[in-house]
Amino acid sequence: MTRWNPNYMKLRDKLLLMYILSVFIPIVVTNVVFYQVTTANIRSQKTRDAGIALNNLKNDLRVTIDQGVGLSYSLYADPVFNDTLSRSFGSHFEYIQAYNSYLKGEFSGQLSQGIRLYQVYTDNPTILTSGYIERLTDAVRKANWYKQFQAYSVPYPVLIATDQMLSLVQRLDNQDTGGAEQLLKIDLNMDVIKEHFRNSGFDGNVYLVDPKGIIRFSNDPNIGSSRMGERYSEIQFPEKTLPFERTYAGINYLEDWSLQGVMDEEIVLQEVRKSRSFVVWLACINFVFPSIIIAAMSRSIHVRLVRILKHMKKVKTQNFQTIPPEDARDEIGQLTMEFNRMTETIHNLIHEVYLADIQKKDLELKQQQAQLHALHSQINPHFLFNTLESVRMRSLIKGEKETAKMVHHMSKMFRKSISWNQHEVTVKEELELIDSFLQIQKYRFGEKLQYRIEADPAVLLYRIPKMVILPFVENASIHGVESTPGEGLIQLLVNAEQNQLHIRLEDNGIGMSSSRLEELLSYLDQSTDMGEHVGMKNAYSRLKLCYGDRFSFSIQTWEGEGTHIQIKLPLQEEAIHDL
Repeated sequence: MTRWNPNYMKLRDKLLLMYILSVFIPIVVTNVVFYQVTTANIRSQKTRDAGIALNNLKNDLRVTIDQGVGLSYSLYADPVFNDTLSRSFGSHFEYIQAYNSYLKGEFSGQLSQGIRLYQVYTDNPTILTSGYIERLTDAVRKANWYKQFQAYSVPYPVLIATDQMLSLVQRLDNQDTGGAEQLLKIDLNMDVIKEHFRNSGFDGNVYLVDPKGIIRFSNDPNIGSSRMGERYSEIQFPEKTLPFERTYAGINYLEDWSLQGVMDEEIVLQEVRKSRSFVVWLACINFVFPSIIIAAMSRSIHVRLVRILKHMKKVKTQNFQTIPPEDARDEIGQLTMEFNRMTETIHNLIHEVYLADIQKKDLELKQQQAQLHALHSQINPHFLFNTLESVRMRSLIKGEKETAKMVHHMSKMFRKSISWNQHEVTVKEELELIDSFLQIQKYRFGEKLQYRIEADPAVLLYRIPKMVILPFVENASIHGVESTPGEGLIQLLVNAEQNQLHIRLEDNGIGMSSSRLEELLSYLDQSTDMGEHVGMKNAYSRLKLCYGDRFSFSIQTWEGEGTHIQIKLPLQEEAIHDL
């Protein structure tokens, strides 16, 4: 392989390469690296800011929930409250006195902004529904929050989500309840929670997900009340999104609850795109000024060198025109002066010395060509045709019809083989030539050789390169069938399938070994010069010249059983090249 050498390049290509390596690539690489680094930095900063915003929202939500938890623990730990709630009152009047003296306003001062309301439920039959205390009826037990709470048997509050409402539910069983079921339900202020989501500073959608992976609250406008109970894993997000996750760990009443944040990557890159125009304009300026300077300098060199090259080509056609002089003292100007001096010298030498010698050699060449034409004319193919025709006629006169038939086939093949002014023939003409050859072979071998030629009538008028099938038939006859001890059979099938001409040649001859097949295929692919009698290689090479990669050729052979050759040529394509 030739080693790369800058001296083999054109000057214009050298200047272009110098421009690409010294100006274009450095500027492109610099701007790309700058843009990528800036994008990475902004992406990292936006990611950190989003994480901080999500942490703040997580803490704000916990503070709001902790307000309800504090109230829950206060009621749970108050012995007087629990004792009063568990007492069996003798009359309604006795309960009303206890309610007014202690239960009515004992914990009203503990309500905070994060709590919307709280309710105590009990199935103590001596307690009346009053204020924040209600009877635990069957209707309450059928409520969704009650059913969810029954799955838990823990001494701390449980966060329950129902109908876009978050509630804390706890059993009031710190003391002996006398068999009564007592529950505390605290509804959180959803307006405060919504405010936390709106003011989180997270540039995206945030989802509050329960331990089962179900969305219980979100600021996503695409998730309405009808879709609030969907699983977070079933939501389809765009491909270019950045996920964030913050999980409440180590907090028993918030165990496995999480905040899932999803931010569009386009938001992250908005600030980068704002400066993109500045980067583009800066790159254009860096391109324009160096390009103008290099173009001006290269034109000064290239235009004058091209002018010298044009005049040198004129010298090749014996046009010794000199280059008009110019006021230039650089190397190209000196080269122009030396070229003019050299041109005048060559012109004088040609007229004085070489012109006469050229005329003499031209005369000798014409004499040799005349001798060659005379030699070619001594062998006239028509003489051979006439001789074969005379032999055929004499055989017919003597009644030797079979001999006359063979002579006719031989004359037909000979005429076709030397008429190379016609490069293409129809499939029908090619098959007629093959039939003549096989008739001659059958005359030689007798009943030892049988053959069958079948062709779809629709393909007979397609044109193919001349004599590209016959060499393979000849090879099957001589090298395949002739050496087999039994009866030989050659089958040639021609048809069209999927805009391709399928040619399949089969024989039951001696076949060949796999190593011999590899040698044959390697020989066909070699690009060495061919002699006169390499029929298969000649046909294969001409197919390759005509169709390039648009034809296929395959050989299957079994030693002692025969050989199958399949050729596929394109149909309805552009015309094949002349050989």
